[in-house]
Amino acid sequence: MDHDKVNEFLNRFVTDLAATEAAGSVAIGHRLGLYRSLAEGPATPEEFADRTGCHPRYLTEWLRGQAAGGYVEYEPATGRFALTEEQAYCLADPHGPNVAAAFRFALGMLRAEPRVAEAFRSGEGVGWHEHHDDVFVGVDAFFRPGYEAELVPHWIPALDGVDARLTAGARVADVGCGLGSTSVLLAEAYPRTTVVGSDYHPESITRARKNAAEAGLSHRVTFEVATAQTFTGTDYDLVTTFDCLHDMGDPLGAARRVREALAEDGTWLLVEPAASDRVEENFHPVGRLYYSGSTFLCVPNALSQEGGHALGGQAGEAAVREIATEAGFTRFREAARTAFNVVYEIRP
Repeated sequence: MDHDKVNEFLNRFVTDLAATEAAGSVAIGHRLGLYRSLAEGPATPEEFADRTGCHPRYLTEWLRGQAAGGYVEYEPATGRFALTEEQAYCLADPHGPNVAAAFRFALGMLRAEPRVAEAFRSGEGVGWHEHHDDVFVGVDAFFRPGYEAELVPHWIPALDGVDARLTAGARVADVGCGLGSTSVLLAEAYPRTTVVGSDYHPESITRARKNAAEAGLSHRVTFEVATAQTFTGTDYDLVTTFDCLHDMGDPLGAARRVREALAEDGTWLLVEPAASDRVEENFHPVGRLYYSGSTFLCVPNALSQEGGHALGGQAGEAAVREIATEAGFTRFREAARTAFNVVYEIRP
């Protein structure tokens, strides 16, 4: 046995365990608005307590742990903690990547560990709707900034003729819409377009309707409780599915329903996690992130549904293309890509 390799592995273990334990502190920072408060300026724990209304002893430990992890800076001469401009952008800026929200949904999904462990033995599923509320809220909060940065500025223009069509006024179905963030983004950007969002999770649809109302868009953005195989309507100019096809037990049935619902010259905008068809090419930090989430959320949800599929969060292009082709689509291409997502343009 190579003891240097043992120590190397143990160092990796300590890093992972420390990050796992720190996830709770990051989630607390997000839940209590601590990052936003610290972004206002440097503070000692006592000063930070006055600013936030939280107990200074808890804040002391929280700040020190955040500094140890590189999420917060510490100045020994003054005893003050602060966020750099870059840290504040990632952790506190509402228009930034909102990375702290990811820890909220990660902790939410980990609450299901006993049930998922049992599912390993039984082969049964654990539905999306069976998870803790932090999963739904955290996923929306973390994914929304990416959609804001990419959907209208980059992904829609990458589709042939779709931007002009939405500008002139189109009908859109946003399938698997969750809390409705993508539905609202499309309606805000294209005032002549109407959007119908659908999701099988009633609680998410309730929140989606509230979000649309708060944005003043209830007259152009409506929502229904429906699966991807049963959403209503036909002759849509655009059907969108964001990071959800791989979660379905029957993605082929969903693809067939999309094909039926589209106008003959319509477009299916399919956004999926970035992944290679070669398994070993997914062995990197983003792949690890997706495989972990897939183990707790994507695969269990798919196995909880009829259909016989469980693509998982790293399905790859070949599996997605096969489903689209079998559903009757004849044109399939990668239209855009980010570090986290691949955007497919699919047409009849």
